[in-house]
Amino acid sequence: MIDQSTVDRIVETSQAQIVDVVSEFVSLKKRGINYIGNCPFHNEKTPSFIVSPHKGIYKCFGCGKGGNAVNFLMDVEQVSFIDAIKQLGKKFHIHIEEKELSPAQQQVKNDRESMMAVSAFAQKYFSYMLHKSDEGRSVGLSYLRDRGFRDDIIAKFELGYSPENRTALTDEALKNSYKLEFLEKTGLTIVRDNYKADRFRGRVIFPIHSISGKPTAFGGRVLKTDAKTAKYLNSPESEIYHKSKILYGIYQAKQEITRKDRCFLVEGYTDVISFHQAGIINVVASSGTALTVDQIRLIARFTPNITIIYDGDPAGIKASLRGIDLVLEQGMNVKVLLLPEGEDPDSFSKNRNTEQLQKYIDENEGDFIKFKTGILLKDAQNDPVKRAQLVQDIVRSISVIPEPFIRGEYIKECSSLLQVREQVLYDEIGKLTRKKREEGYKNQMQANEPPPEALYPELANAALSTQNPYELEEREIVRYVIMYGERMLLNEEEFPNEENIRVGDFIISQLKADDLESVNPMYNKILKLYEDNCNNQGFVAADFFVRHLEKEVSQLASDFLSQEKVLSKIHQKRGAVNVEEEHVLGVVVPKNVYELKLKKTQKLLETCLKKMKDIKSDDIEGQTELMQKIALLNKVKSLLAKELGNRAIV
Repeated sequence: MIDQSTVDRIVETSQAQIVDVVSEFVSLKKRGINYIGNCPFHNEKTPSFIVSPHKGIYKCFGCGKGGNAVNFLMDVEQVSFIDAIKQLGKKFHIHIEEKELSPAQQQVKNDRESMMAVSAFAQKYFSYMLHKSDEGRSVGLSYLRDRGFRDDIIAKFELGYSPENRTALTDEALKNSYKLEFLEKTGLTIVRDNYKADRFRGRVIFPIHSISGKPTAFGGRVLKTDAKTAKYLNSPESEIYHKSKILYGIYQAKQEITRKDRCFLVEGYTDVISFHQAGIINVVASSGTALTVDQIRLIARFTPNITIIYDGDPAGIKASLRGIDLVLEQGMNVKVLLLPEGEDPDSFSKNRNTEQLQKYIDENEGDFIKFKTGILLKDAQNDPVKRAQLVQDIVRSISVIPEPFIRGEYIKECSSLLQVREQVLYDEIGKLTRKKREEGYKNQMQANEPPPEALYPELANAALSTQNPYELEEREIVRYVIMYGERMLLNEEEFPNEENIRVGDFIISQLKADDLESVNPMYNKILKLYEDNCNNQGFVAADFFVRHLEKEVSQLASDFLSQEKVLSKIHQKRGAVNVEEEHVLGVVVPKNVYELKLKKTQKLLETCLKKMKDIKSDDIEGQTELMQKIALLNKVKSLLAKELGNRAIV
């Protein structure tokens, strides 16, 4: 385990440098004192993802995610808290000393780390064999140089070679104390009973890097001509590699994608490498697999603009048209570039310098409607049935575009190209939308998926309010504890002779006096955390909660910190002046506590009055007890109402 002081230092440093952390994954633009960009956690057209450097937090007002730099790294890289701390420690050059873990903790930690270590070893081994072994130089390096790849590009992508020997890598890894278990889990070694063999033997190796630059998988190209052997072979899925969630070249391209605000999408490894060599850096590949939503969202972290590059093979183009619809559905701005027939991105880029390549792209990339219509019209020609199918196909693509204005512009263009009235296209889109909605509801019911309020924070809050009638007041109380817990309740200049108390202490004492607890366990946890830690030296509530190791705690604190520090609606509604609330804590905090008590008192009173109606007439003892309780509650209600009429505690 990492000692707490080191964790605190790393969290504090990363909080202060949160823009630096987030900008590695999201294209940020300065907006006033904050930074704004497209959220990496959900699809959005209009940026609602805010990074606040002076608060040290991020917050998405679209999906509700928020927190500190550690939370962000955990979510975006899908790593554990400890792994996130290690990455940030390395980034900010903070030395980490780990304490001994329990056997169970060590096992969990070792599994992923061992797989990453085996992959890193394999990458270095393959690269070494390419450059240093006779077989690697004569077979692998000769092949790459024959393809026209320069040595600096080979080094940039860490290309390698796996020898023909059946167990060359496996034997070398075992000799260096790497376990066969993790060689098998990463797919580097195939194990069947007593048989084992290197998966990539006799192939040129293309390492597949994570977004942070670590090798997590490999692609291998065979150099022999053998009809029974697959030309390309990729690592299987593993705990560290999910092919649908990564793009080849994303690590090498991400900064240039952000800088150019555009991403070029090609199909294969050599397409990416050739473009880099030609000076076009902002390019990635789907590695021969069908384009997925996760891959599109990965690009969307850095830019909303994507150009899909197709070679001149008509069959390949038609098979790839589905990818355009996926890109459109994610709200991306998509263009299409068709290369001359007989050319692919690899061959085309080799015959042009950077200026010529960029000029061709600028002059020939176009919107998807013209591209798709042109492709499909060749088949339809004068056949009315095929033409009707073409219209439906184009309309289906337009219907998935989430932005109504852009959808409308494409309908105009489609109407002009196909000589079809706009109203006909709108009617078709309406049919598709209704059908999709009905299927969505049906699938949701069959899958027992959560209701819509579970997907949207504002609806979730509304749903919670129906379960917890005191949600509004309790949430405000918790907000005061997080935002101002260590502050003094009264302004000492205005009330020099009054007994003072901290905001958090006042709230805790008031709630304990009446044995009040929330039905929301998170609110109770916040109050307990404050109570347990408020007397620590240098305690500042906002910093403590936003840096807390529990993700839900720091998330809630970030939600509050991302809001403006003006009086909340609950107090504005009652006529309070619209000033910064930290200057009138002696007014707003007690009022909110008394509002909660008054509301709970009224609820109890309603319950007692209802019981009084239902009680049997001969139950004199029960009637007397209820009447005494009602009288007491009415007295409490009167006292609370009186307190709510005061401006401050005296």
